[in-house]
Amino acid sequence: MINYTYRLMDTPILILLISLLLSSLPPLFSISSPHDTLPASSSLSVSDVLISANGIFSAGFHSVGKNAYCFSIWFTERTSDGNLTVVWMANRNQPVNGKRSKLSLLKSGNLILTDAAQFTVWSTDTKSLSPLQLQLLYTGNLILGNQNGSIWESFDSPTDTLLPNQPITRNSKLVSSRSYNNFSSGFYSLFFDYDNVLRLLFDDAEASSIYWPDPWLNSWEAGRTTYNNSPTAAFSSSGYFRSSDNFRFKASDYGIKVWRRLRMDGDGNVRMYSLDEERRIWRVSWQVISQPCKIHGVCGPNAMCNYDHPRENTGRRCSCLPGYKAKNLTDWSLGCEPEFNHSCNAAESGFIKLPHVEFYGYDIKFYGNCTYERCEEECLQSCRCYGFNFRYDGDKGYYNCYRKSLLLNGYRSPTFGDPFYLRLPKASVTLYANRKQEIGLHCPPTTQNLLLDRGYKKPKQNGTLQFMVWFASAFGGFEIICICFVWLLLYKTKQRSSENTQSYLQVVSGFRKFTYAELKKATRNFREEIGRGGSGIVYKGVLSDSRVAAVKRLKEANQGEAEFLAEASIIGRVNHMNLIEIWGYCVEGNHRLLVYEYMECGSLGGNLISGTLDWEKRFDIAVGSARGLAYLHEECLEWVLHCDVKPQNILLDTKFQSKVADFGLSKLVNRGGGGKNSSFSRVRGTRGYMAPEWISNLPITSKVDVYSYGVVMLEMVTGKSPMTTGDQGSGNTGEMEQIGLVKWVREKMNGNGENELCLEEIIDPVMKGKCDLRKMGILVQVALECVKEDKDARPTMSQVIERLLPH
Repeated sequence: MINYTYRLMDTPILILLISLLLSSLPPLFSISSPHDTLPASSSLSVSDVLISANGIFSAGFHSVGKNAYCFSIWFTERTSDGNLTVVWMANRNQPVNGKRSKLSLLKSGNLILTDAAQFTVWSTDTKSLSPLQLQLLYTGNLILGNQNGSIWESFDSPTDTLLPNQPITRNSKLVSSRSYNNFSSGFYSLFFDYDNVLRLLFDDAEASSIYWPDPWLNSWEAGRTTYNNSPTAAFSSSGYFRSSDNFRFKASDYGIKVWRRLRMDGDGNVRMYSLDEERRIWRVSWQVISQPCKIHGVCGPNAMCNYDHPRENTGRRCSCLPGYKAKNLTDWSLGCEPEFNHSCNAAESGFIKLPHVEFYGYDIKFYGNCTYERCEEECLQSCRCYGFNFRYDGDKGYYNCYRKSLLLNGYRSPTFGDPFYLRLPKASVTLYANRKQEIGLHCPPTTQNLLLDRGYKKPKQNGTLQFMVWFASAFGGFEIICICFVWLLLYKTKQRSSENTQSYLQVVSGFRKFTYAELKKATRNFREEIGRGGSGIVYKGVLSDSRVAAVKRLKEANQGEAEFLAEASIIGRVNHMNLIEIWGYCVEGNHRLLVYEYMECGSLGGNLISGTLDWEKRFDIAVGSARGLAYLHEECLEWVLHCDVKPQNILLDTKFQSKVADFGLSKLVNRGGGGKNSSFSRVRGTRGYMAPEWISNLPITSKVDVYSYGVVMLEMVTGKSPMTTGDQGSGNTGEMEQIGLVKWVREKMNGNGENELCLEEIIDPVMKGKCDLRKMGILVQVALECVKEDKDARPTMSQVIERLLPH
């Protein structure tokens, strides 16, 4: 069990006396008896509770450990085991102290949660000129508003649970708890992806992957549709769940008069629970995944998921692979670690055969029609290969080889007929051959945390004490002035040595350094998500000078300040009309953010889906994007590779002028080195737009961007994505999906971009009869040259511009 323990730092006498003086002031009005409403200028302490009018729901401070609390909403009545069923938490990742912590509704209209009356850990960031009140409705929704309506609702920001008629939208998601006893954010989430499909994601520090719907299926094969501009999903009070992507289900006890909740559980499964009021227990009335071992990351790396009853897929348990041991017996998800030193010497390695075992994902390279001997040899030649699946393809009649660079998502099932071959030191193969270590959870019955006395005793107010307080305050004020004078001298000296680092970015680029508080306020606590990618999530915000901005919150927040400043300075030095403009940055603690100009018309990808772009706009976008990339490759101070050119990273302003965005995956290249760089530590980019060099270990040059640009241009002409699920009105969609967009266009054009009949066959149906076929023929020819397999045969971006705009 995870326990939170909080301590208050030893307080100097001066500060303690001043706090005693402040404590004599009248406190903010507190609610002491149960109500469903908290009026303005009032607060809730740890002992206070709001109860809905029907008595079903309560809101207050829920204990999550020793003297640690989260402001939560829960079902009022306990279950048969004595536990409360929590459905929402405000501060799940930052519990507060049990003493002097309050939820306060200020006159300004802001609702804040303060920890021990010292600092704010959560707020709604709301404002109102008229008085507001906080009310817990009978539905379990906590709303902040007045007679004119609400300005904030807990239903808009769920944690891990949905209640009846509570929607999940593009701007919200369900995130699992870390474990049964640890309520902080876990590794699993239910959300609408960029293609408006409801998906399940596993995401921890080492790996990230979609596992539902089955990732190898196209959306239409999974019964989903991507054609919805406002994704939303919810379930009714009868237990009927409907999603805008066409996913639907009914609870097994479908009907009214039953309380239900849909929860993203900590084991990665989504379940609907129905309350048996007579026995006070929650029964599972639906679950999304019936084979729990197929949930990604359930046993962590270097481990296998097994079933106690393999034929029924029940009784899930985890076991370490031979030669590996459990990292932590209290947490399965941490997986196992090797008991041996991994050797890159092929002569020192051997393999153990594990029947009926599969590891999904993280293939180094796929080899079709492969012999076992070749598969083993290829694995031994790579230091990153830790084993391989040797799998029979019944449709084609031969074996395929899948080398693994990470042993994650492993499971054993009799339905999987092929074995997995685990790489181990040759000297230890016999020792480990018949050894298997099961991971047994160990939860200590008692906690070991020590809780110090943190009592706040309010002294009696008498004349002697008042005199002592005022005397100490006066004396302390004099002391503070002296200390500040000395500190100022020391600060000036220190400032000279650190000034270069702190102001480096402003000097080289001239843009502003924001504080994290400013950006949190500008984005309304990062409420409106407008995009996401491998490097971070982008939110819409309004700066203090009323400019609308896009605020990008980077995922790799563990890099040092110097490295972040260096990366941001690259973007700051880039200045071109077809490149997104950056206005500032934030580097504060673990927070790393970039502030960009906001593009009103969204991305090229979104506009292609909606069909709002005519031929002239598409051609102008092609030219503008080429100009932006040409500047990155050939004209800016340093050679910059974008490494992730795709429609989602080409943004459009109000006049539909294109600007290339997202340099989070860019890498500086030495100009003197001819633009070559093979030192990329991992594959970068998006599937379908990536050049062949990424998977063939060839040097990475600016030609990877040229290839991606070519794919984007073919997508603009045809209206079909490289990973399309079909396009209405097209009779050739199935054929294209089987061979891929690039090959399909190449075969249709047959090397002749001027054939009007061929052009009519591949053109996006919304543009038929409305475009300049001569210009489109040029664009198709250029695009096909950009996507040639041989990188040296591809043009540069400046040559692309010359072809598109001949003199």
